[in-house]
Amino acid sequence: MIALAAIDLDTQLLPDDITLLLLWAGLALNINATFAPLASAVIGAMAGYLSLWAVYWAFKLATGKEGMGYGDFKLLAAIGAWLGWTALPLVILLSSLVGAAVGIALIVFKRHGRENPIPFGPYLAAAGLIAMFWGGQIARRWLPLFT
Repeated sequence: MIALAAIDLDTQLLPDDITLLLLWAGLALNINATFAPLASAVIGAMAGYLSLWAVYWAFKLATGKEGMGYGDFKLLAAIGAWLGWTALPLVILLSSLVGAAVGIALIVFKRHGRENPIPFGPYLAAAGLIAMFWGGQIARRWLPLFT
């Protein structure tokens, strides 16, 4: 994840060699439910990919521009394969909040123009790691506030 974040920051690419390896490794590790039941991992991989794919196409149809790359879809699919589909809402929320905050800060402090793309992979990677290590604690602490 650290390598993917660094590569994406540098090149705005998430290489298939790493993202697809992570996806298959997550599915393989979850054959025995290491991090999530296998069915949840498979659904997580599909839902991770398809959720960002849908956002991509909605944005493209609305604006005529590409808002993210296919590597982001694959990275979220890999995170879903490792953690299962139930972790995806937290990962998307965390990565979006941090990405938006950093993007706004970069624009406000004139270090980045609005027309310059900001890689989303580092925020997905960080959110995936946070969800892996502290996702259960975050959900137990904050979910009751919304029910």
